[in-house]
Amino acid sequence: MTQPVIDMRAEEGTLTRFVGVDDAADLCVILVNYNTAHLLERCIGRLRIASRDLSVRVVIVDNASRDGSAAIIRNQFPDCVLIANSVNVGFGRANNQALEFCSGPFVLLLNTDAFVFPDTLGKCLAYMRAQPRCGVLGVTLLDEAGQEVYKGRAFPDPWSNFLLQTGLSWRPPQETHGRDEVTPAGVVRECDWVVGCFYMTRHEVIQKVGLFDPRYFLYFEEVDHCRAVKQSGWTVECLVSASAIHIGGASAESEGELSAAGRQISALQIESELLYFRKHNGLPSLVLTVALTLLASVICGFKWILRWRGLAGLEAIARNAAMVCRLTWRTRLGTRATR
Repeated sequence: MTQPVIDMRAEEGTLTRFVGVDDAADLCVILVNYNTAHLLERCIGRLRIASRDLSVRVVIVDNASRDGSAAIIRNQFPDCVLIANSVNVGFGRANNQALEFCSGPFVLLLNTDAFVFPDTLGKCLAYMRAQPRCGVLGVTLLDEAGQEVYKGRAFPDPWSNFLLQTGLSWRPPQETHGRDEVTPAGVVRECDWVVGCFYMTRHEVIQKVGLFDPRYFLYFEEVDHCRAVKQSGWTVECLVSASAIHIGGASAESEGELSAAGRQISALQIESELLYFRKHNGLPSLVLTVALTLLASVICGFKWILRWRGLAGLEAIARNAAMVCRLTWRTRLGTRATR
């Protein structure tokens, strides 16, 4: 239920408010919050500034946060639609919940640790309107220091993951067969998938292919969705001229062990990877993924011994290998989720 708008003013003194569920919206923004109350003011404040001259509806799904987020949202952001879950249903399922309030032509999934610039929404909407075959649009992501993280990625495969795990490749696989082209809205890069921290799509796309597969509790849901979007004839693109700052791992660090490289919860990342490869490439791909991951653990273990950095690192490598085996069994060879 919406309430009177809070008194927050954007740049140049313009009052920016979000529209209610009964009003027409240019864009519906979904925020999934889990223990990130400390980031809400910054995220939503940036969103208000970027929403100037636009009709934007904001739906926040709180996944049973333990930091009082739901009460803060009710009191400080009354013009946002709040869905307060009694349990943590996961990132993908929470976004799916908010769709009943998203009647506008475009939907943006935005993380609470992602902060847009004043022109980000306007640029993205202009591009989506001008390019009707663009089904999913991302932006250039920057870290807090302003350094570019990436623009778009290729679909993962077991061999690329192996190269990354063993250090034979120093960065995640980037899109190499896409193209850069100049458009009225700026330079774009066609890619396989964009990260869900800033993920703009069309209501038409959601109506045709749905949003996220609920089996993914966290991670890989956007990779899976981009596959469905591309298979249905739309493109997945990154608008290089638009940007957002992404901290990364803000929710994850409050729950579970984070992987050192990607600030992701290791068990959930592994499980989603197993589900993804089994779903899209069958049992042979799942077996190859597990075999290469275990081989990578052996190689990393030998490298650690040669450098002799202590037992703690070896224990972490062994725990990760054991977790892969355990989750392969618990997911019944990647055919079902554990939560």
